[in-house]
Amino acid sequence: MMDSAIQSGVLTITLNRPDRLNALDSHDKAALGRVWREALRDSAVRAVVLHGAGERAFCAGSDLKEIATTQQVATTDVLASCIPGVAEDFTKPVVAALHGHVIGLGISIAMYCDFRVAAPQTSFRFPEVEHDMLSGFSAVELPSLIGEAAALDIMLTGRTFGAEEAQRMGLVSSLAPDPLAEATALAARLAALPTSAMAWSKRLLLAERRTRLDRHYALVDQARLEVGRYEQ
Repeated sequence: MMDSAIQSGVLTITLNRPDRLNALDSHDKAALGRVWREALRDSAVRAVVLHGAGERAFCAGSDLKEIATTQQVATTDVLASCIPGVAEDFTKPVVAALHGHVIGLGISIAMYCDFRVAAPQTSFRFPEVEHDMLSGFSAVELPSLIGEAAALDIMLTGRTFGAEEAQRMGLVSSLAPDPLAEATALAARLAALPTSAMAWSKRLLLAERRTRLDRHYALVDQARLEVGRYEQ
């Protein structure tokens, strides 16, 4: 389930399945993609905050129970649409408020946000490889964000790492005891800035990322077809 509300130019998107650690099923992925598309085109939205409901998780990734039951997964296009800036450039600032568990697709969504504010106790993990799964869009972008060696470490071993390590490697922007409040305050400051300069600054700053995504999109799709089970 996805909830959203706008106040003073800041759209707050809530991943709202706390009983499932905010894991995203096929309906949620498509719904989140629609939210991003609508927010991009809504002139009333000047900045976005993304967070997860409940105390236990920002997002635990894809809903593996649904995948096991249906034996079906989202298409690459649907996955791309639910990650901000992958299917199309998202030129408004996005701040992720992270807490609890941030796993798999949850990390992918967070890392494509512009700022990531995490509670000190937040834990991160890419479990895909050990389950014969993929995290394709993370694999394309993560080396440019944190470096190749660190990306290989956390994606291939699947080890759990904490918020302080995530901040040191560049995956987390800042730590805060109340990440939602901190993220909302930052988004409000960003929303007050000129929109045209904001949009063009993002386009220019992320121009190389767009080139990488366009160049490797087909490779991600091919990988998903060739791996037996996959999350993204």
